[in-house]
Amino acid sequence: MAEIYGADAYSPKEVAERVESVGVRKANLPLVPMAALGVLAGGFIGLGAMFYSLVISDGSLGFATQRILGGMAFSLGLILVVIAGAELFTGNNLMVMALVDRRISAKLLLRNLSLVYLTNFLGAAGIAALVALSGHTKMNLGAVEDTAIAIAAAKCSIGFGKAFFMAILCNLLVCLAIWLAMAGRSVTDKILAIIFPITAFVAAGFEHCIANMYFVPLGLFLAGDNRPIELSWTAFLFHNLLPVTLGNIVGGAGMVGLIYWVIYDMEKSHDT
Repeated sequence: MAEIYGADAYSPKEVAERVESVGVRKANLPLVPMAALGVLAGGFIGLGAMFYSLVISDGSLGFATQRILGGMAFSLGLILVVIAGAELFTGNNLMVMALVDRRISAKLLLRNLSLVYLTNFLGAAGIAALVALSGHTKMNLGAVEDTAIAIAAAKCSIGFGKAFFMAILCNLLVCLAIWLAMAGRSVTDKILAIIFPITAFVAAGFEHCIANMYFVPLGLFLAGDNRPIELSWTAFLFHNLLPVTLGNIVGGAGMVGLIYWVIYDMEKSHDT
């Protein structure tokens, strides 16, 4: 493997080992740093979502151009999470590898995922509140605001089953982006590894629970009492956030983490 990968990238087997080791460190973080890093991650994803909304509010762009440029803009969020350092619920689904390899307990895994999920919500919704208060959405003659409200309303009306399957595909790509970034040795490597999978999931319209913690609250904050009938906190929490969270777990933990554990670590686990 050395002559193939050399200094250019870690091999897939080495990435699997690194993902497990990172999972162990994440599981054992003290509560206060974990919570603070969770707030940061929610805020970072919110910033990427803000950038995305700005791009797609430009109606002069063609469909494919708008979706691809919007996806590239959204990549900012995960780039900040990976490079600056933060705890993101969807990416932390890969911690399942450390769990099934018996390097962390189910209690530690649930402790991390539950706290990170809640603090991601605080960070994402907090950025949404700041964006709403800042007047940023008045740009482009108010098209940014109209786009933000339309995005929020559309997410609340997807339907439970469709949202679930769109979320599976989303976190399959998000966790693959993180997997690829773990193969990189430089900041440039990691950024390039992140951009294409994240652009693909955003351009395809898949559903990311933490991004939705920004998109839908922002729409609710902006619309106020004049919001579309389908846009409400109840619809958000139960018709969107619940199925999207469940689908993200299946896509990230099941279709990336567990599959790569079977490929690289199952034999090792059986030998111990």
